Amino acid sequence: MKNRTTASEVSATLGFPSSETVQGLRLWRAFLKLSPSQRSEVLALVEQLATDPAPLPGGLSGPLEPR
Repeated sequence: MKNRTTASEVSATLGFPSSETVQGLRLWRAFLKLSPSQRSEVLALVEQLATDPAPLPGGLSGPLEPR
């Protein structure tokens, strides 16, 4: 026999998840719905963004200078 715990019982025991946790779960579910090739593209993009240095303020050449 399955133990059917209601959402209200779980939230009473564990508390409510943070908005960051909820957003993370939404993103995870969306990621799982992607095809394997799309997942690879997403992972490659995330790895690229994680390793690329942050751009300088004002663009590639630095802050804007008044004319």
